[in-house]
Amino acid sequence: MILTDHEILEGMQRGTIVIEPFDPICLGSNSYDVHLGSTLATYESSELDARKHNSIQTFDIPPEGFVLQPNTLYLGVTKEYTETHQHVPFLEGKSSVGRLGIDIHATAGKGDIGFCNYWTLEISVKLPVRIYAGMPIGQLIYFEVKGRVLNPYNRKTSAKYTERTHLPVESKMYKNKF
Repeated sequence: MILTDHEILEGMQRGTIVIEPFDPICLGSNSYDVHLGSTLATYESSELDARKHNSIQTFDIPPEGFVLQPNTLYLGVTKEYTETHQHVPFLEGKSSVGRLGIDIHATAGKGDIGFCNYWTLEISVKLPVRIYAGMPIGQLIYFEVKGRVLNPYNRKTSAKYTERTHLPVESKMYKNKF
């Protein structure tokens, strides 16, 4: 089941959901709107290798915005830091963003119980589109789970994305054994 606005607020009061900064205006009936942070990144190479560390270059979005180009993968980040200790968070794009042809995640819309960080966004566009730091970019939806969690993400020794950072984080697939 998806949490309602009331349940999200109760989770925040209990400390099982953290959203910083929190703005009550961004709380929908069953979601919370998140915003684009001020930094984007692109990979340095035009060919990526899943078994190697692929370096990125970060840059700040200027006040006049930045035009995203098709056929380029941009890594962005949410302005909001979040923690989820008893629910499964899903990050979905806002319909207004989708109607501009902006996709905010390729495959990674689901977080894990115990995820405590900013969300890295995998941004691609269909047409050139100007974006701005602080613009609404997505919405977090929280799902209830059944049963006890034995291994929350923030305690897993194999978790690759636990270092708290407000910058986009590149793929760490190379840390997997395959």
